[in-house]
Amino acid sequence: MSHPLAKTMTTMSKVMTQTMTLLVVFFGIFASFSLSAHGVDEGTRLFLTQNEGVSILPFIYIGAKHMVTGYDHLLFLVGVIFFLFRSKDVLLYVSLFTLGHSITLLFGVLSDIQVNAYLIDAIIGFSIVYKGFDNLGGFKRVFGFQPNTKAAVMIFGLFHGFGLATKIQEFNLPQEGLVPNILAFNVGVEIGQFLALGGVLILMSFWRRHRSFLQFSTAANTLLMSGGLMLVGFQLTGFFVS
Repeated sequence: MSHPLAKTMTTMSKVMTQTMTLLVVFFGIFASFSLSAHGVDEGTRLFLTQNEGVSILPFIYIGAKHMVTGYDHLLFLVGVIFFLFRSKDVLLYVSLFTLGHSITLLFGVLSDIQVNAYLIDAIIGFSIVYKGFDNLGGFKRVFGFQPNTKAAVMIFGLFHGFGLATKIQEFNLPQEGLVPNILAFNVGVEIGQFLALGGVLILMSFWRRHRSFLQFSTAANTLLMSGGLMLVGFQLTGFFVS
């Protein structure tokens, strides 16, 4: 075997080994998150069921905590910003997502729009699959066209907002103080999103400086798709067995 070929084979072997390691770690983390993400601790549950009147700061805190632990929302956003290198593009796409989920969060709760939590979370899982597939250039290669990425982020943002609304509606909050409390919750969601996304952007800015970013971009977006498919499967299973 020639030296250049041997070197190439060694490099490919290292890449495959590292990719498999990423897969194992990812699925281990995802499996554990799937059991706990979006969970409401006993203290928060007790507060939501017994709260009366306006409670701005507690609802801001609950909204922020919900978003930080909402791995499905964050995975979608990671997919959205994965290949966005300019700050104005990140701001534009995140703003579209924020506008979408704010509209349906507020409208869903204040208008008492009931949506099946399993189905809406399955659609949220599908949004992660969609974004990973889009990042891999799947639409152009498989279907020969590219959907409008801005419209897609906005539309999926609407579904993510309904997902947030279903979590709040589970507690049958009293009408007294509902509007300011939900507005405060939405503000908290945006704060949590800002903090979580800020951390992701910092990590990605360091990663993009290394050659491994391009080497593992395909693996990373494949992981996004895999995670989304797992979430879809979990939620549809819950829907059919509940």
